[in-house]
Amino acid sequence: MENTSNLNVLGNAPLPSPAILMQDVPRTTEQAQLVSSSRKAICDSIFVPDSRFLLIVGPCSVHDTEACRIYAEKLAILADEVREKINIVMRVYFEKPRTTVGWKGLIMDPDLDGSDNIHQGLTLARQFLTEVLLLGLPTATELLDPITPQYIADLISWSAIGARTSESQTHRQMASGLSMPIGFKNTTSGAITPAINAIKAASQPQTFLGVSEEGVASAVSTAGNPHCHLILRGGENGPNFSHESIKSTRDTLLKHNLPPAIMVDASHANCGKKCEQMPAVFEEIVRQRATGDTSIVGAMLESHLHSGSQKFPQPLDQLAYGQSITDQCIDWETTERLVVEAAEKL
Repeated sequence: MENTSNLNVLGNAPLPSPAILMQDVPRTTEQAQLVSSSRKAICDSIFVPDSRFLLIVGPCSVHDTEACRIYAEKLAILADEVREKINIVMRVYFEKPRTTVGWKGLIMDPDLDGSDNIHQGLTLARQFLTEVLLLGLPTATELLDPITPQYIADLISWSAIGARTSESQTHRQMASGLSMPIGFKNTTSGAITPAINAIKAASQPQTFLGVSEEGVASAVSTAGNPHCHLILRGGENGPNFSHESIKSTRDTLLKHNLPPAIMVDASHANCGKKCEQMPAVFEEIVRQRATGDTSIVGAMLESHLHSGSQKFPQPLDQLAYGQSITDQCIDWETTERLVVEAAEKL
């Protein structure tokens, strides 16, 4: 009989079940308490008037856990200094969407060499998340693969659904069952209606194909996630963080009977993917919030030890320490200045 299956599959390596990996890299009671309390604090920042400004800040992606650990230690100190005004959550991004091809993140390729050791990547991701939580920092990530949350979501306080996947039914269904607040980004074109539709879909009960903690294919039924909100990240027609853009977005959310809760990403198309423009964008976001626009509930910043980004792939021994291999980031000194000044203004 002629074969009709797996004609283009080169391998199919079994992974440990989520339950086994969570046993191998367990969370402590204290870490679970931090995740739970920080999720509530994040929901307050998003949905409760006059709450602290929410800031999702950190490297575009985690490729060197040692450098990101140093970054996390610095951020933990800063977060404590500004905690009365700003609720800081660290970006810990392990999955990177690619327009065509490229490095897909630490979970998919932890050795940065195309070997795609996903088992090792999932283990490293859990280990690094526990290290960040030990510092007292809540964690944030973008969830790209619908199976990934089963392995790491218990250690995540806030998540994003990206510009490329806000229109995806799979990701809307996944979000409906996640336990943390979720931000949906406007699409790469700049359209906000798909993200609004995503918020509506994710807030409703859903049933979809998934994987259980035991690693078995399952029909997953959810109650819906009531803690979803919108993220403006600019688009093909330019940025969307101006007063006019915020007002238009707020009016649209109210028209759809959704809370006027808007997070603004100072990175991506809002800064033209140029890190030197990011500080001015962030300062304008903070200015609008400080002058009374409480619909702006928070911001996102891509930040690392050193500014800019470096070409990748290249020989690993030639990679600059503490510099992004994906999108450009502002450096630590600029980050610290911006956050301290924002706390003074808010």
